[in-house]
Parts: sequence; C-alpha cells; structure tokens
Amino acid sequence: DPFADLPAPPATNPCQNGNQSTLQPGTYCKGLSLSGNVTLSPGIYVIEGGDFKASSNANISGEGVVIYLAGTSGVSMNGTATVKLSAPTSGTYSGVLFYGDRANLAGSNTFNGTADSLLTGALYFPTQGVNYLGNFSGKGGCTQVVASTVQWSGNANIIQDCTSLGMRDIPATQTVQLVE
Repeated sequence: DPFADLPAPPATNPCQNGNQSTLQPGTYCKGLSLSGNVTLSPGIYVIEGGDFKASSNANISGEGVVIYLAGTSGVSMNGTATVKLSAPTSGTYSGVLFYGDRANLAGSNTFNGTADSLLTGALYFPTQGVNYLGNFSGKGGCTQVVASTVQWSGNANIIQDCTSLGMRDIPATQTVQLVE
C-alpha cells in the first residue's frame, strides 16, 4: 500500500453548506451533491453521512483539492458530468485527490464522466472498489488508482507519469490478470 502512512484528515466544525457555486474546504455532514457550475477552492473536503455526487451535466472544477470520504461515504459521478479536479502538489496529502476511509470495507466508487473530464491525482480506496467507466480521458494530466478492486469499462484512458506533480511513484506490475 503506497499510502499506508497517510493519516485520515480530521473532520471540522461546523458543517459546510454545499449549496454554493464556489465551495470552501471543510466538513460536509450530509454528503455533497453537486450540479451546475461548481468550483472547489483549494484544501481538504471531508464528506460524511452521504456521498460525493456529480449530477447530470454538472461542471465541477478545482485545483489543490483533497476529497476524503469518511465512514461509508463514496463517490458517484454521472456519465454526463464534466469533472476537472487536481490534487495538491505539496504537503501531507500531496498527489492525493480522493481518499476513501480505510474502515469502509464494502464501499464502491464510480467515476463515470465525459471525455473532457480530468482527474489529476491518486484515487486512493484501499478497502473499496473503484468503477472507472465512460470516456474519462486523462489526457494532459495523470491519474493513479489504488483500490481493493478496479473495474474498467468504456473508453477510459489512464496516463501514469505523475512524478512531476508531487505524486508518489507507484510501481506497476507488467502483468494483467483477468478473473471470472
């Protein structure tokens, strides 16, 4: 586990309001469901009591963002959402974009987006599954996926030369195994 030493971000009080076009870091206590044009300001977002959801036709952007999914919270991105998010390039969470709670043993996270979507950073779900679907291109950035299980479908394309972006080098095996 390349991120085994990474601490879980603490929740903060009070709970943040997710009904704004520009969001601030903090704790979102009933999940975070985004629609329309939304910008995430740099910092750590702790999602509790619900999922991080990108609704149909949402246009979500943010740089220097860490999204921590506490408890049983997960990620659900609609296939028509355009999501362009990048992880911080320095500090404790350098290179980590999404971080799933290690205690969530049964969670599943779905990243399904348009060809214009771009996630730059690690999707870290050590005890959960990741479904990487649709037309996420990854062109012009880099995405690392560290998860209990990974499902690929559609035209997803991942580029993994991320060392210049403050990300950890994660060695990959040269073998792919298909299990039924």
